Amino acid sequence: MKQYAGIIALGVMAVAAAVLFREEAPAPQKPVVPSPQIQSGNNTQTTGTAPVGTPTSTLPKSTSFDFYVLSLSWSPSYCASSEGAGNRQQCGTNRRYGFVVHGLWPQNENGYPQFCSSSEPERVPDALGRSMFDIMPSMGLIGHQWRKHGSCSGLSQKDYFAATRAAFDAVKLPQTISQGQNNQTISADGLEKAFIAANPRMSQQGISISCDDGRFEEVRICLTQDLQFRACQQVDRQGCQTKQMTIPPIR
Repeated sequence: MKQYAGIIALGVMAVAAAVLFREEAPAPQKPVVPSPQIQSGNNTQTTGTAPVGTPTSTLPKSTSFDFYVLSLSWSPSYCASSEGAGNRQQCGTNRRYGFVVHGLWPQNENGYPQFCSSSEPERVPDALGRSMFDIMPSMGLIGHQWRKHGSCSGLSQKDYFAATRAAFDAVKLPQTISQGQNNQTISADGLEKAFIAANPRMSQQGISISCDDGRFEEVRICLTQDLQFRACQQVDRQGCQTKQMTIPPIR
């Protein structure tokens, strides 16, 4: 019996030692695989993270028009007109605007679409419109531009006005003009050259000057749907050709 007891004791000790070894031995580790990266502009994001912004290149493209025309109005000229005199949002005594966005217009090589059918509402919400007041200082202007031109862009209201701001930011304004400190006299050709000097990728075939009664009104700049400068002969041909026009100062 003593012999059997000794054998049993040795067996119990062997089992205990095996259990202890398994508890102390480290579990095998899975290799760590770095998360794949997505490049978005200047931002690096891990997979599954929402984009930081919608790049202009990802906005929906439309086959109903060929390119955009960005129209930048010189606010002092507008406010000096009979139409602008009654616009207190843009032309009030405390409003010191220079270049403002008249509109971002879908354009074809010949003609342009307008007042298109859209699933978006006709009215632009105040919150969205007022967020544009630094560059489009009137709800009347914003609403009209959406109904006449934005509705033809194929974009939502939010994306259309985001594209409008991106187009404005894509153009560098010539400081000698945009500061508006003094009354200036310049030719239409001279003003085009000032914009081209500030924007080397722009060409004289992609910019047009509008004037009325010897006074500068606005500049129209042609852009692709990706908001890159491009030529547009029809728009260019319609421009003012005067050799002398005035640019009233910002007051």
